Amino acid sequence: MVWHLHTRKGHNRQMQSSFHGYPDSWYTASSQIPPERESLNGEATADVCVIGAGYTGLSAALHLKELGHSVIVLEAERVGWGASGRNGGHVGTGQRADQLSLEAWFGQSAAQELWRLGLEAVELVTDLVVKHQIECEFGEANIHFAAKRSHVDELKEEIEHLQTRYNYSNIEGVDKHSLHTVTSGVGFHYAAIDRGAKHLHPLKYCLGLARAAAEAGVTIFEHSKVTMLAQTEGGVDITTDGGRINAQKVVIACNGYLDTLFAPIAGNIMPINNFIVATEPLDQDVAARLNPLNASLSDSLFVINYWKLSRDRRLIFGGGETYSDQFPDSITDFVRPKLLAIYPELSTTKLDFGWGGTLAITRNRMPDLGVHNGTVFYAQGFSGHGVPTATMAGKLIALAINGGHEDFDLMAGLKTRKFPGGPLLRRPSLIAGMLFYSLRDRLGR
Repeated sequence: MVWHLHTRKGHNRQMQSSFHGYPDSWYTASSQIPPERESLNGEATADVCVIGAGYTGLSAALHLKELGHSVIVLEAERVGWGASGRNGGHVGTGQRADQLSLEAWFGQSAAQELWRLGLEAVELVTDLVVKHQIECEFGEANIHFAAKRSHVDELKEEIEHLQTRYNYSNIEGVDKHSLHTVTSGVGFHYAAIDRGAKHLHPLKYCLGLARAAAEAGVTIFEHSKVTMLAQTEGGVDITTDGGRINAQKVVIACNGYLDTLFAPIAGNIMPINNFIVATEPLDQDVAARLNPLNASLSDSLFVINYWKLSRDRRLIFGGGETYSDQFPDSITDFVRPKLLAIYPELSTTKLDFGWGGTLAITRNRMPDLGVHNGTVFYAQGFSGHGVPTATMAGKLIALAINGGHEDFDLMAGLKTRKFPGGPLLRRPSLIAGMLFYSLRDRLGR
């Protein structure tokens, strides 16, 4: 079977590369960007070809190489150019869906294993940062706020459930009268502090993974967009504009940038756009008031707000989504009202950077992992939980390729429901649903 990539005209055209081949953001401005790597030119062979140099692809490549496989990574732009270099940098525990939902969907036993995998994913990120000496502003703890009164009981129930059913002691609640001890933000009714969660600078982390993979012997080609996949008796042929690779196995790690490259999985995900701003550096006392624990923070709205402080005391604040191919004319103007709704004290604070990126969601917000015809492995649809989950997905794929692994089988066994209408018709139904929940966010805060 042969698959061709058909690029949609104008897709993300507003997010042009402007900083050493990367989109303009605070992340790129604050990173030491390495020289561009060569593009694929000619033919090559490898045990495994990985498509995509984000967390999934680089984790898979690194772990495959450590297991003794020859690996080539093909990246259409630059390492970490997509969501892996633009996200909020939160490294949350568990899965994107809560444990009560997982128990209802998959049963208690599977939910327990998924919780274990979620904790191990955070440990994996931590271990990679330490082992490979990745300087990525690594920090601890997440605070999740109830943005509506109706969310308080749900959050309390979740905390108690994790403490009693899962023996998780790193989480605790904060009543409304004590919220001032964890933030000066307004409009919240309760909070959960998860001290097992982490946070980091996402692009620095991704660049560190690439460095580790290259030092291990992985070959990484940039500006090498895959245009065709062809499964053959001898494996898979992968074609770019500049060359061709024959591999025994291929790993598709494109996530929200998959487009139509591999039709069998395209309908499992929905690409959406999310947006982030970075303020000017804040005075030390202001930063301490906004986030005294230097944690990552988020709220319980359906279109979630999430934020943290950078090392130079900028507030990195993410909020708002769009569901078309276009970005807002002004990302800072788009996000500013969401930031000021929580921190009105920043009304005169300058926003130095505003950027966006594309991520992929699934219908139930659980990641979509699998293998097609024994040769094409994939992981996608991390739904905003990508730093730990995508890193772990790459490792699980590597273990599966190396001879099979029960944790990969567990994740691949969580069947993903396709979006109605497939890739061509899924967007209208998504927009309708998202607008409904966005309206609920704005009511009864």
